[in-house]
Amino acid sequence: MRLLTLATAVCLLVGSPCLAQDPPLRRLEACLVLAGENRGELKAALAQAPKEQREDLEFLIQHMPPSDLSSLSAEFLLEHLTYAHRAWASSPWKERISRELFRNEILPYASINERRDAWRRDFHERFSPLVAEAKSPAEAAAILNQKVFPLVGVRYSTKRRKADQSPYESMETGLASCTGLSVLLIDACRSVGVPARFVGTPLWADGSGNHSWVEIWDDGWHFTGAAEPTGDDLDRAWFTGRASKAIPADERHGIFAVSFKHTLQRFPLVWHPEADFVFAVDVTGRYVAGDLPWPDGTVRVRFCATDADSRLAGRLTVLDAKGKRVFEGQTRGDNFDANDHLTGFLIPGCRYEAQWSQAGDSRKVRFQVEKDEQLVNLEAAVIGGQAQGLNRKEAKAVASELWKTHAERIRTERSAEIKARVLEVDGQRMPFWYKAFGKAPSDGRSLWISMHGGGGAPAAVNDQQWENQKGLYKVEEGIYLAPRAPTDTWNLWHQGHIDVLFDRLIEDLIVLENINPDRVYLMGYSAGGDGVYQLAPRMADRFGAAAMMAGHPNETVPDGLRNLAFTLHMGANDAPYDRNKVAARWRDLLAGLHEKDPSGYEHWVEIHAGKGHWMDREDAAALPWMAARSRDLRPERVVWVQDDVTHKRFYWLAVEQPVARSRIVVSRKGQEIEILEAQGVQTLVLRLDDSMLDLDEAVRVSQGGEVLYEGQIQRLRKVLAKTLAERGDPKGMFCSELRVQLRDPDEAGDQP
Repeated sequence: MRLLTLATAVCLLVGSPCLAQDPPLRRLEACLVLAGENRGELKAALAQAPKEQREDLEFLIQHMPPSDLSSLSAEFLLEHLTYAHRAWASSPWKERISRELFRNEILPYASINERRDAWRRDFHERFSPLVAEAKSPAEAAAILNQKVFPLVGVRYSTKRRKADQSPYESMETGLASCTGLSVLLIDACRSVGVPARFVGTPLWADGSGNHSWVEIWDDGWHFTGAAEPTGDDLDRAWFTGRASKAIPADERHGIFAVSFKHTLQRFPLVWHPEADFVFAVDVTGRYVAGDLPWPDGTVRVRFCATDADSRLAGRLTVLDAKGKRVFEGQTRGDNFDANDHLTGFLIPGCRYEAQWSQAGDSRKVRFQVEKDEQLVNLEAAVIGGQAQGLNRKEAKAVASELWKTHAERIRTERSAEIKARVLEVDGQRMPFWYKAFGKAPSDGRSLWISMHGGGGAPAAVNDQQWENQKGLYKVEEGIYLAPRAPTDTWNLWHQGHIDVLFDRLIEDLIVLENINPDRVYLMGYSAGGDGVYQLAPRMADRFGAAAMMAGHPNETVPDGLRNLAFTLHMGANDAPYDRNKVAARWRDLLAGLHEKDPSGYEHWVEIHAGKGHWMDREDAAALPWMAARSRDLRPERVVWVQDDVTHKRFYWLAVEQPVARSRIVVSRKGQEIEILEAQGVQTLVLRLDDSMLDLDEAVRVSQGGEVLYEGQIQRLRKVLAKTLAERGDPKGMFCSELRVQLRDPDEAGDQP
């Protein structure tokens, strides 16, 4: 009851009558729980914040990264809150800045992953006099860009200590990269009430490098290079030509603006690729459009396609009154800035027809051009106020078309990397070798990913281990593939980049080698076995079975193996690091889990008598055992335990904000879905299709006897497209999804 009392106290503190009816407060309480020992600091800040500013502080807490939740003090937050409001209130343009804009582009204390400095009061007092005569945010920003850097003694240099410097780190050395300069200018702008945000591209389309800069809001977004002033003007910079060649919706060659508020898009931090706590919107279209000529006698017309709750990407064609094609392009999806729309130039007063299509969904609308920046929305057909969903036949057809398009893209874009036998993602390079065995079955080949040992050794040692792994096993049928670990560290195979690389490898080979995604198998020896221990539970929905040979699990647990056949082989005399004892312990753990859940946790543990670390190939017995098993991607019960490397999707479940060590257990039977356990999970996404239940009938979702949802769930093209894009797995496409807010864990704990 203690935590329930705290939750109730916070609920009363922020003035909500009912936590269950107020999702933002549920998120707030979840954040306070995640803060751990620092919860008291956040609560103290909430208690001391002025009433009229409290919701702004709640916004910060709800959207700050987990590391900030557990470390920022009440003093730090309150100083930022106080001086952000002071700057906003004293600016001549206050009435032009909405509360939403203030919260996301003035209030935040950081832009990316830089060190958290208490710069707000200092900068407000230093820089306010510089802009005392400025009449607009743009004018103030231009002044700051000219005067701040000489004033604080910071200049551009590749000799800076690191890319992601905080303002004071840059000021201490006097040197900064474009990233550090942008952070400093953004903070200077925010300190005087100018909305500003961090913008950048991971890699210019011509391959010439990455770059960061700043956007300023003044009745629309405008850009400028930090420490690269262009007089009193914005929207001028040396990089406009390169920016005009950026590629929308491309995570390598697109242009992204940071959002403190959570979005569906992560900002690609090239200097810290594993970070997933900086959010963004895709703003590429605005930079590309800026390079287009504006024909005489035309105005700008913007286009979008929407359904009930989102914007859709798709192909758009505009015809004139005679049926002649005059414009075409790609509409923006939800991962783009809300103000970024496909834009064409049309003649005012004339009538046109816009035709839009995407994977089986086609729409058209006739319109007359009436004004500049007119927005033409190709909305979904609606029934009862909601976007019309697909029927079973349509969903199947859309899935087929989406898959054909995806497969063609993989053939075009990925064939070279498979031919070269090397993958490179976020700076991590993974060579691999493979060989085909046996005759390919009609439903596709199996894939055997076999991880070598070594680790914590010179590259030459690990290279030899890789060579050994290539010939260690032979399969009756399938592609036997031995990757070379990207690093030579002790934890070769269970760092976060391995998950990303293996996902891409499987996605490629499903298309390029006709791999059956239900028959992908994972195995590894020694350090490779360490990787199996870790990867198998957290990526269980990728594999048909997994085999661990002579490894150590470190901190991981077997709970996530509920639906993955798992075999473990260990020499009885393999005593270093207690590998043999730990293997015996896992044997008991798996047996106990299977006893409690007889339809899950299929396993075979073999402790090979008289064998040490080398088992004289007796462990090869694992291969035919695995080959007899395949993946079930839609099991009736799912146990999902997040590791320190987190995932957003597991079987038919998904979360938008994964939390390390969180746990969720869900079961389904007929039209009923029950949340059995939920620790560290506030919002759960259920992915469904007609193979699991009847989507033409009502679905009931419950937790602890309480009904969370009851009703029909639509089949939607966007869900099919999204679930395909996540994994590139034709069998991993779902046509429906439902978000449910889970009951507060404290309340759940009080159930009899």
